[in-house]
Amino acid sequence: MARSTGDDGASSLDSDDPSEVAVALNEADDGLAEAIESALAGRSDLVAVGVPLALLPPILDARERTEADAPWRVACRPGVADALGRALVLGTAVAEAIDGGAIELRTEAEPRARAAESDAGRILFASAERVDAVAGPEGDRTLVTEAAPARVAPAARSMRERFAAAAPASVEMPGRSRLLAGARETLDDRFADDVAAVLDALPYGAVGRTGELTDRTLLTALAARHDHLLWDLRRWIGTGTEPDDGSGEGEGVGIAAGQDLTGDRRVLVQRGLIEAIKVPAGAGRPRLRLRAIDDALLRATPEEVLSVLRGRFALPVDEDGRVRDLPGGDERRPVWDRPRRDKN
Repeated sequence: MARSTGDDGASSLDSDDPSEVAVALNEADDGLAEAIESALAGRSDLVAVGVPLALLPPILDARERTEADAPWRVACRPGVADALGRALVLGTAVAEAIDGGAIELRTEAEPRARAAESDAGRILFASAERVDAVAGPEGDRTLVTEAAPARVAPAARSMRERFAAAAPASVEMPGRSRLLAGARETLDDRFADDVAAVLDALPYGAVGRTGELTDRTLLTALAARHDHLLWDLRRWIGTGTEPDDGSGEGEGVGIAAGQDLTGDRRVLVQRGLIEAIKVPAGAGRPRLRLRAIDDALLRATPEEVLSVLRGRFALPVDEDGRVRDLPGGDERRPVWDRPRRDKN
């Protein structure tokens, strides 16, 4: 599996409040994901049922290694599609596969109690030539294969019926192409390139929607590195315009409601990473320009930004949320933005 850890070897669970994907990947059986990716790569007309969140990454990786016109049909367990809507890296990857016709995603109903020998609820993969099943107790599961034609055909037919009975699912997260195209149109190419580099580098479970440091906090920090308006970031991320602007909501990519960025902007300011500067905007209240003022944030590559944020968010804060005894003070601001000192 390609993205269990970041480029620096840090675990996806390094965060104090790990994402749903990170938790799921951490609980996955050792070696199972690699076995699934190896078993599925190159197969056409694949049907997968009972798929949990933790096994979507190896399915994606195997699909990328497979040249096939027909989409792979994947039926997930309840709640998986909802979790993808809160997972920036994995969610955009799955949405991209759906948009490109590589995967058709559905959600199965919660299986009712039934005989132990029933396949309902089991994790199964089928194509014309073989059927694979995840077997064994939790914590020590493995992949077993059936290739006898007399047994593959009825099993595959049963799985196709099980997939057909599942409900079509959508992911409330934009695909990578739509995400980046919107960033280029609403913000600029430099910001879009930073977002692309982040998506390429981060592990699937690197950042989620809970805690103070979220995917929206990361995107806000990236925007501040290029002095973008909070209003434009909100238009891109989903809400569009300010609520009192009078022009309604825009056609953002739908990561989350743009007004949710207020808290993310505030915690970045409190920790001395960015500042929000009021700028005139004609009629109505001034808009806020986001500007990175922390030297480490400014100098970091896009791939390093999350590590910089984690380091700052790990520092102790006062009751008002500001970092205690912030070292360096003005020395952390860009030289052109520091107050003049009297040489005498």
